[in-house]
Amino acid sequence: MRSTFVGIDDIREAPKTAVVIDVMRAFTVAAWAFAGGAQRIVFAETLASARELKTRHPDWLALQDGAPLPGFDLVNSPGLLRSVDLQGRTVIQKTTAGTVGALSVADADVVLCASFVVADATARFLLDHRPDEVTFVVTGDGGRAEEDLACAEYIAKRATASVVQAAPYIERARNSSAAARLNDGVLQGYDGIHPDDVDLCLDLNAFSFIMLATRENSHMVLHPTRPVA
Repeated sequence: MRSTFVGIDDIREAPKTAVVIDVMRAFTVAAWAFAGGAQRIVFAETLASARELKTRHPDWLALQDGAPLPGFDLVNSPGLLRSVDLQGRTVIQKTTAGTVGALSVADADVVLCASFVVADATARFLLDHRPDEVTFVVTGDGGRAEEDLACAEYIAKRATASVVQAAPYIERARNSSAAARLNDGVLQGYDGIHPDDVDLCLDLNAFSFIMLATRENSHMVLHPTRPVA
Protein backbone atom coordinates (compact mmCIF):
# COMPACT_ATOMS: atom_id res chain seq x y z
CA MET A 1 0.00 0.00 0.00
CA ARG A 2 1.48 3.29 -1.11
CA SER A 3 0.52 6.33 0.93
CA THR A 4 0.53 9.93 -0.25
CA PHE A 5 -0.18 12.94 1.95
CA VAL A 6 -1.74 16.00 0.37
CA GLY A 7 -3.51 19.21 1.33
CA ILE A 8 -6.95 20.09 0.05
CA ASP A 9 -5.55 22.48 -2.57
CA ASP A 10 -3.25 19.75 -3.92
CA ILE A 11 -6.12 17.55 -5.08
CA ARG A 12 -6.39 17.60 -8.85
CA GLU A 13 -8.43 14.46 -9.49
CA ALA A 14 -10.38 12.04 -7.37
CA PRO A 15 -8.21 9.29 -5.84
CA LYS A 16 -9.49 5.74 -5.65
CA THR A 17 -9.19 5.59 -1.85
CA ALA A 18 -9.07 8.72 0.30
CA VAL A 19 -8.71 9.10 4.05
CA VAL A 20 -9.63 12.62 5.11
CA ILE A 21 -8.08 13.67 8.41
CA ASP A 22 -9.32 16.37 10.76
CA VAL A 23 -8.20 15.76 14.33
CA MET A 24 -9.04 19.15 15.86
CA ARG A 25 -11.93 18.92 15.63
CA ALA A 26 -14.36 17.96 12.86
CA PHE A 27 -13.85 14.21 12.67
CA THR A 28 -13.38 13.80 16.39
CA VAL A 29 -16.72 15.58 16.75
CA ALA A 30 -18.28 13.36 14.06
CA ALA A 31 -17.19 10.26 15.95
CA TRP A 32 -18.64 11.61 19.18
CA ALA A 33 -21.89 12.41 17.37
CA PHE A 34 -22.15 8.77 16.27
CA ALA A 35 -21.27 7.62 19.78
CA GLY A 36 -24.15 9.79 20.96
CA GLY A 37 -26.56 7.99 18.69
CA ALA A 38 -26.53 10.08 15.51
CA GLN A 39 -27.67 8.08 12.51
CA ARG A 40 -25.82 10.03 9.85
CA ILE A 41 -23.97 13.27 9.16
CA VAL A 42 -24.68 15.31 6.04
CA PHE A 43 -21.84 17.55 4.90
CA ALA A 44 -22.74 21.09 3.87
CA GLU A 45 -20.57 23.13 1.51
CA THR A 46 -21.35 26.52 3.07
CA LEU A 47 -23.03 27.99 6.13
CA ALA A 48 -25.84 29.14 3.87
CA SER A 49 -26.41 25.66 2.47
CA ALA A 50 -26.34 24.24 6.00
CA ARG A 51 -29.05 26.69 7.02
CA GLU A 52 -31.03 25.80 3.89
CA LEU A 53 -30.86 22.11 4.75
CA LYS A 54 -31.99 22.91 8.28
CA THR A 55 -34.92 24.90 6.92
CA ARG A 56 -35.99 22.04 4.68
CA HIS A 57 -35.43 19.45 7.41
CA PRO A 58 -36.24 21.16 10.73
CA ASP A 59 -35.77 17.90 12.64
CA TRP A 60 -32.11 17.75 11.54
CA LEU A 61 -29.46 19.35 13.77
CA ALA A 62 -27.01 21.84 12.25
CA LEU A 63 -23.41 22.02 13.50
CA GLN A 64 -20.67 24.56 12.71
CA ASP A 65 -17.26 25.81 13.79
CA GLY A 66 -16.65 28.50 16.37
CA ALA A 67 -19.13 30.21 18.65
CA PRO A 68 -22.84 29.35 18.31
CA LEU A 69 -24.53 31.01 15.35
CA PRO A 70 -28.22 31.70 14.66
CA GLY A 71 -29.79 28.79 12.82
CA PHE A 72 -27.34 26.23 14.23
CA ASP A 73 -27.98 23.78 17.05
CA LEU A 74 -24.51 22.42 17.83
CA VAL A 75 -20.89 23.54 17.88
CA ASN A 76 -17.77 21.73 16.71
CA SER A 77 -16.55 20.66 20.15
CA PRO A 78 -16.31 17.05 21.35
CA GLY A 79 -16.39 18.20 24.96
CA LEU A 80 -19.66 20.06 24.43
CA LEU A 81 -21.18 17.38 22.20
CA ARG A 82 -20.48 14.30 24.32
CA SER A 83 -23.41 14.93 26.65
CA VAL A 84 -25.95 15.57 23.87
CA ASP A 85 -28.50 12.83 23.10
CA LEU A 86 -28.43 12.43 19.32
CA GLN A 87 -30.21 9.09 19.15
CA GLY A 88 -31.53 8.54 15.63
CA ARG A 89 -30.82 12.12 14.54
CA THR A 90 -29.33 13.48 11.34
CA VAL A 91 -26.60 16.08 11.84
CA ILE A 92 -25.65 18.69 9.24
CA GLN A 93 -21.94 19.48 9.58
CA LYS A 94 -20.11 22.49 8.13
CA THR A 95 -16.54 23.14 9.25
CA THR A 96 -13.60 25.13 7.97
CA ALA A 97 -11.36 22.19 7.06
CA GLY A 98 -12.77 18.71 7.62
CA THR A 99 -15.99 18.90 5.63
CA VAL A 100 -14.23 20.88 2.91
CA GLY A 101 -11.63 18.13 2.63
CA ALA A 102 -14.24 15.41 2.43
CA LEU A 103 -16.19 17.23 -0.28
CA SER A 104 -12.97 17.75 -2.26
CA VAL A 105 -12.67 13.96 -2.75
CA ALA A 106 -16.38 13.22 -3.04
CA ASP A 107 -15.83 11.39 -6.35
CA ALA A 108 -13.30 8.93 -4.90
CA ASP A 109 -14.28 5.26 -4.91
CA VAL A 110 -13.83 5.08 -1.12
CA VAL A 111 -13.85 8.03 1.28
CA LEU A 112 -13.03 7.52 4.95
CA CYS A 113 -13.06 10.35 7.47
CA ALA A 114 -10.76 9.87 10.43
CA SER A 115 -9.01 11.21 13.49
CA PHE A 116 -7.13 9.59 16.34
CA VAL A 117 -10.34 8.38 18.01
CA VAL A 118 -10.99 5.95 15.12
CA ALA A 119 -7.40 5.47 13.96
CA ASP A 120 -6.92 1.72 14.40
CA ALA A 121 -10.37 0.88 13.03
CA THR A 122 -9.53 2.95 9.94
CA ALA A 123 -6.14 1.23 9.60
CA ARG A 124 -7.80 -2.17 9.93
CA PHE A 125 -10.22 -1.30 7.10
CA LEU A 126 -7.26 -0.41 4.87
CA LEU A 127 -5.45 -3.59 5.88
CA ASP A 128 -8.51 -5.69 5.08
CA HIS A 129 -9.16 -4.05 1.70
CA ARG A 130 -5.52 -3.59 0.68
CA PRO A 131 -5.82 -0.73 -1.82
CA ASP A 132 -2.76 -0.19 -3.98
CA GLU A 133 -2.62 3.47 -2.99
CA VAL A 134 -4.23 5.61 -0.33
CA THR A 135 -4.42 9.38 -0.47
CA PHE A 136 -4.45 10.97 2.97
CA VAL A 137 -5.98 14.43 2.88
CA VAL A 138 -4.38 16.60 5.58
CA THR A 139 -7.09 19.21 5.94
CA GLY A 140 -5.66 21.72 8.41
CA ASP A 141 -3.32 24.65 7.75
CA GLY A 142 -3.13 24.14 4.00
CA GLY A 143 -2.00 20.55 4.36
CA ARG A 144 0.66 21.32 6.96
CA ALA A 145 -1.30 20.78 10.18
CA GLU A 146 0.97 18.73 12.42
CA GLU A 147 -1.88 17.01 14.28
CA ASP A 148 -3.52 15.88 11.03
CA LEU A 149 -0.25 14.78 9.46
CA ALA A 150 0.73 12.86 12.60
CA CYS A 151 -2.62 11.05 12.58
CA ALA A 152 -2.38 10.30 8.86
CA GLU A 153 1.15 8.92 9.24
CA TYR A 154 0.10 6.81 12.21
CA ILE A 155 -2.83 5.27 10.32
CA ALA A 156 -0.65 4.63 7.26
CA LYS A 157 2.00 2.94 9.39
CA ARG A 158 -0.60 0.98 11.37
CA ALA A 159 -2.08 -0.35 8.14
CA THR A 160 1.25 -1.89 7.14
CA ALA A 161 2.90 -2.83 10.46
CA SER A 162 1.59 -5.01 13.27
CA VAL A 163 3.18 -2.95 16.04
CA VAL A 164 3.39 0.83 16.01
CA GLN A 165 4.24 3.04 18.97
CA ALA A 166 1.46 5.61 19.06
CA ALA A 167 2.95 7.91 21.70
CA PRO A 168 5.25 9.92 19.37
CA TYR A 169 2.36 10.65 17.00
CA ILE A 170 0.06 11.70 19.84
CA GLU A 171 2.80 13.92 21.27
CA ARG A 172 3.25 15.66 17.91
CA ALA A 173 -0.47 16.41 17.87
CA ARG A 174 -0.47 17.60 21.48
CA ASN A 175 2.33 20.05 20.65
CA SER A 176 0.64 21.30 17.47
CA SER A 177 -0.43 24.87 16.85
CA ALA A 178 -4.04 23.70 16.64
CA ALA A 179 -3.84 22.31 20.17
CA ALA A 180 -2.25 25.54 21.34
CA ARG A 181 -5.06 27.58 19.76
CA LEU A 182 -7.70 25.46 21.47
CA ASN A 183 -5.97 25.72 24.83
CA ASP A 184 -5.64 29.47 24.40
CA GLY A 185 -9.33 29.66 23.47
CA VAL A 186 -10.20 27.98 26.75
CA LEU A 187 -8.07 30.51 28.67
CA GLN A 188 -9.72 33.36 26.79
CA GLY A 189 -13.18 31.99 27.54
CA TYR A 190 -14.21 31.66 23.90
CA ASP A 191 -17.58 30.09 23.18
CA GLY A 192 -17.63 26.80 21.30
CA ILE A 193 -14.57 25.32 23.05
CA HIS A 194 -14.46 22.96 26.03
CA PRO A 195 -11.43 22.46 28.32
CA ASP A 196 -11.42 18.73 27.48
CA ASP A 197 -11.38 19.20 23.70
CA VAL A 198 -7.67 18.60 23.15
CA ASP A 199 -7.59 15.49 25.34
CA LEU A 200 -10.69 14.11 23.64
CA CYS A 201 -9.13 14.71 20.22
CA LEU A 202 -6.09 12.70 21.31
CA ASP A 203 -8.04 9.80 22.86
CA LEU A 204 -6.56 7.09 20.64
CA ASN A 205 -9.05 4.43 19.52
CA ALA A 206 -11.89 5.70 21.69
CA PHE A 207 -14.27 4.13 19.14
CA SER A 208 -14.15 0.91 17.15
CA PHE A 209 -16.10 2.02 14.08
CA ILE A 210 -14.92 3.62 10.86
CA MET A 211 -16.61 6.64 9.29
CA LEU A 212 -17.46 6.02 5.64
CA ALA A 213 -18.72 8.84 3.42
CA THR A 214 -20.91 8.07 0.43
CA ARG A 215 -23.07 9.92 -2.06
CA GLU A 216 -26.78 9.97 -1.24
CA ASN A 217 -28.71 11.85 -3.91
CA SER A 218 -27.00 15.27 -4.08
CA HIS A 219 -25.38 15.06 -0.64
CA MET A 220 -22.24 13.52 0.80
CA VAL A 221 -23.24 11.58 3.90
CA LEU A 222 -21.12 10.06 6.65
CA HIS A 223 -22.11 6.82 8.44
CA PRO A 224 -20.45 4.80 11.19
CA THR A 225 -19.52 1.30 10.04
CA ARG A 226 -17.98 -1.60 11.90
CA PRO A 227 -14.89 -2.94 10.09
CA VAL A 228 -14.42 -6.64 9.59
CA ALA A 229 -13.00 -8.23 12.76
